[in-house]
Amino acid sequence: MSSEINIGLAQINVTVGGIEQNVDHIIDFARRARDELACDLMVCSELVLTGYPPEDLLLRSGFNTRVQQQLQRLCETVEGIDLIVGYPKKTAAGLYNMCALIRDGRIDAEYAKIKLPNYSVFDEKRYFEPGEIACVVEYKGINLGLTVCEDIWHDGPIEAAVAEGAEVIININGSPYHSNKIPERRAVVCARANATQTPVVYVNQIGGQDELVFDGASFVTDKNGAVIHQMASFEEGLSSVVVVRDQAELTLTGSEMEPELEPLASIYNALVLGVRDYVQKNGFSGVVIGLSGGIDSALTTTIAVDALGADNVDVIMMPFRYTSDISKEDAYAEAKALGIQYHVISIEPMYDAFMQQLAPVFEGTEQDTTEENIQARCRGLTLMAYSNKTGRMVLTTGNKSEMSVGYATLYGDMVGGYNAIKDVPKVLVYELAKYRNTVSQVIPERVITREPSAELRPDQIDSDSLPPYEILDPILELYVEQDCPPAEIVAKGFAREYVTQVIRMVDRNEYKRRQAAPGVRITKRAFGRDRRYPITSGFRPEVDW
Repeated sequence: MSSEINIGLAQINVTVGGIEQNVDHIIDFARRARDELACDLMVCSELVLTGYPPEDLLLRSGFNTRVQQQLQRLCETVEGIDLIVGYPKKTAAGLYNMCALIRDGRIDAEYAKIKLPNYSVFDEKRYFEPGEIACVVEYKGINLGLTVCEDIWHDGPIEAAVAEGAEVIININGSPYHSNKIPERRAVVCARANATQTPVVYVNQIGGQDELVFDGASFVTDKNGAVIHQMASFEEGLSSVVVVRDQAELTLTGSEMEPELEPLASIYNALVLGVRDYVQKNGFSGVVIGLSGGIDSALTTTIAVDALGADNVDVIMMPFRYTSDISKEDAYAEAKALGIQYHVISIEPMYDAFMQQLAPVFEGTEQDTTEENIQARCRGLTLMAYSNKTGRMVLTTGNKSEMSVGYATLYGDMVGGYNAIKDVPKVLVYELAKYRNTVSQVIPERVITREPSAELRPDQIDSDSLPPYEILDPILELYVEQDCPPAEIVAKGFAREYVTQVIRMVDRNEYKRRQAAPGVRITKRAFGRDRRYPITSGFRPEVDW
């Protein structure tokens, strides 16, 4: 006697806190899965009703009440197909991260996530109690083991489900992206499937949520850990896989096998998705960017256009006496290539007015970075005025290298609501620009090849103040992302004076980063949710040996 299930994988872009609209979205996907793919069962992602991560919304009693109301609506509305969904559930024993099978319009089985991540960007122990027991449910003659995200990364939960008779593991996820995360994640899941000799249906959330981007890339393995079904990354999607058990033999047949993106394409798509969802989910009409003729604003502008469309991106060139003709020409060329609204607003009169008003208190002092910062703040004021008048959010353009060492001006070039490249080191900025030009040539070649400069004083280049980026970025990766001590960094071959300079700059600029706009996370350790250091601190690494 044979058994068969047609399982739909619903890779849905939900909005944190938008419980009603999320349920509407689930209902729409369920109807499509039923009518277009003839699915018996549709699997959604972790906490799909609330979006992931809901953070302190979980502490509001009204929030959890609405979750239960909308869960009931979901049960009553969906017909002709069953669902596996994730949601938070408040009980007398505490709050749980739940996964449930909705069968025939009612909750047929519930499972509480056992392994709660509490590292990096995750704070689940702040909110949830851990579950304790496996959940295996018979569905159309096949035993399904319900699990949630982190459960599959550790020994215990999957093995317990298999011990209880699970023939297929359902693993629902809210797994955020960082570079190389997709193959890393797949390797873990495939290894777990092979070790337990049990197929895994892995469904992940898609979309941007503040700094986090969820890449989707849902997939299915056979019992040996071979991927037999792979969905696209960075796109909503619905697909199906058929599970058949004929006597003792269980087989899975996938319907989709999307190729894995190259690393640069993967990162670029994450940046585009992060910007699109931040702007659109927060209700902005579009964005405005200070387009300087430099590489950072060039890449940011291109990402914005790819995310939002040319009609929703405006740029402003704000020249000053130190702005080169090359910068003006290249900024205009890019704006023209992208087909976006281009404005030129000189900051010269504003700067002169500030200096005139400040002359009495500046009398007897020498010019220094104060005057450079006033230029940057004139530009920030201009962008914010345009933003206020038009409703277009300012996208700021500082890269991770600059944010690390404080090579940025508070209330100047740091002004903005969001930063597409906040977690992108400078060398990677260049690589992404080159990659994007292979899709279509929009960033002038001279922007990529010329020496980077803030153009705040005559003949200024970045290397006047910083080590070359080819040296700076590896030091930053070791110190910021890997927490390597100074001596270890020097032992890896970096000059002691560079290591000393960089570490001191990183440590003394925490106050700037704390005031910076949020931005897309694409590394394993980004500023903000990941790396949490005190502003006021008496600790100094031993940089003088």
